[in-house]
Amino acid sequence: MSGGGRGPVPTTVVLDVGEVLVDETRVFAVWADLLGVSAGTLAAVLGAAIVEGEDHVAAFAHVAPNVAWAELEAEHEARYGGFAEADLYPDVRPALAAIRDAGLRVVLAGNQPERRTAQLRALDLPVDDVVTSDELGAEKPSPAFFAAVLARLGDPDPATVLYVGDRVDNDVLPALEAGMRVCWVRRGPWGQLQDLPDGVEADLSLEGLGELPELLVAWRDGRFDDATADGGAEVSA
Repeated sequence: MSGGGRGPVPTTVVLDVGEVLVDETRVFAVWADLLGVSAGTLAAVLGAAIVEGEDHVAAFAHVAPNVAWAELEAEHEARYGGFAEADLYPDVRPALAAIRDAGLRVVLAGNQPERRTAQLRALDLPVDDVVTSDELGAEKPSPAFFAAVLARLGDPDPATVLYVGDRVDNDVLPALEAGMRVCWVRRGPWGQLQDLPDGVEADLSLEGLGELPELLVAWRDGRFDDATADGGAEVSA
């Protein structure tokens, strides 16, 4: 199938987990409690860290410099209890189902500990496969992560794989470097605060997953530009 001048049509959609599928508000609320600060304080410091190009580790170290937060991970997991239905964004189930109904393969692959695989599978989402960075033996943004994802898919042409993620540094840039198509979901702290470097564009830039199935069908049918003009989604030229 052609892409209406946009190159190969994606036949597989690979989605990140945090802030693409799972709202991480509860994750950070539990961390705030363990670190002895309010959720609002941690959110503010996390936002500042992201703007400075740093990660949540820097935010934790700033709000609780005398706390060995890594030693609290087991306690965090006990309080958090793993992914729950209430943590899913409302658009997740209908979007995943519609993408599969359109005949595309749907895979979940993100930076997560191996225990999250069972939690995601227990949610019984309409997907074909679930895999974590722990299982793949590499974490984003390493090229090895994306190579391992492609290998798990059977080594297709990377241009037929659409990677859906919220982070510029962990998702958009390395997926593009791997030759994949990219959908940037601009929600959650990283999606809201990060910006693409000059001259870099994602194939799609969306505020959620709701429009994605329709856009993929339009892409397949050669109606991509018309559909995005009607729907208002940002797309690369």
